Amino acid sequence: MGQVIRAARYDRAANEKNSIPSLKFLGRTLNWHRLDDGVMGGQSETVHSSSTDANELHFSGLINTAGGGFCSIRSPIEGGLPSDTAAIRVCYVGDGKTYKVLFSDGTKSAFGPSRRSPSWQSDLPTKKGVEDTAIIRLDSLTPSLQGGPIGTDTKIDPTGVKDMGFMLSLKLSSGESNPVETYGSGIFPFSLKIRSVETLSADEMN
Repeated sequence: MGQVIRAARYDRAANEKNSIPSLKFLGRTLNWHRLDDGVMGGQSETVHSSSTDANELHFSGLINTAGGGFCSIRSPIEGGLPSDTAAIRVCYVGDGKTYKVLFSDGTKSAFGPSRRSPSWQSDLPTKKGVEDTAIIRLDSLTPSLQGGPIGTDTKIDPTGVKDMGFMLSLKLSSGESNPVETYGSGIFPFSLKIRSVETLSADEMN
């Protein structure tokens, strides 16, 4: 019953209203809000912040695996990605955990049977305290519905990508469990600093 009550009280609209600006992307500053397992009655909580110059996003918080197991931050992308986008380049500093990068069409019903369009996901392994760069090809993303991968002939359309996010979850993009070594157990903190996000065309990747 407690999980049901927590889910009913989870105020997603307030989280979106209290979004914070951070990271320049396609000439605009992105606005990030948290979306945690509280939407399903969990007890995990994100505490995200931005550097004073808004050039670094800090995604941190506390995961509680009792009744849940994920935290995330999301930002809308006005107008979608450029049509020639072939990949996304992310520069980041992590804590040794494996995160996920998420893309979607921005549909609000991100959970439950009402969702019909997938989110597109890629794992983001990190090394504690080490700056790293990942180039995530759009054609390598895994389509996912309700927390698990799906088989689909649908290809991701860059212009239809209206939302981007970062997540720490008990599940990897493959649907397999995120190992304790790269996730955690019980109640534990996490920290991921995102320093830049950029689009790359096929020509820029060569």
